[in-house]
Amino acid sequence: MIELIVIDVDGTLTDGKIYYSSEGEEIKAFNIKDGLMIKSWNTLGKKSAIITGRVSNMVEKRARELNITYVAQGVKDKAKKLEEICKRENIPLKNVAVIGDDLNDFSMMKVAARTFAPFDANPYIYDYVSDPLTKKGGEGAVAEMIDILLKEENLYDKFLELWVK
Repeated sequence: MIELIVIDVDGTLTDGKIYYSSEGEEIKAFNIKDGLMIKSWNTLGKKSAIITGRVSNMVEKRARELNITYVAQGVKDKAKKLEEICKRENIPLKNVAVIGDDLNDFSMMKVAARTFAPFDANPYIYDYVSDPLTKKGGEGAVAEMIDILLKEENLYDKFLELWVK
């Protein structure tokens, strides 16, 4: 049973592009479908984490909106951070699913039980991916992962009850 999902940001939760305003402010676009599924996952009593190598105020803001349990930015060793979160929550790595898209996600993909990657991920990480997805990063890949997990864990009816009343 998956208790914790871990999400990379750039190229997974976003399309991997970094935009800057004329004032130099970083701008990221987040997919609303990903947001609905993450929020639903959390509402169903599951845990979520963002582990990303970059630092962005926009990521912090989006994570608060979605009630993401843990946000770790500027992380160099993603596996170590994942293991710290699991220890704190007393969640075994066999109950963790990770979604990432690039080489800096290797370390946490090697230790997690379930691994997902967007359709447009770096091809080298597919050696560590149990579930390649059909959606691209920033275009619903995270929603697709959560949809798969909800169905596998017989939580889809409870998920629907959150929204269809």
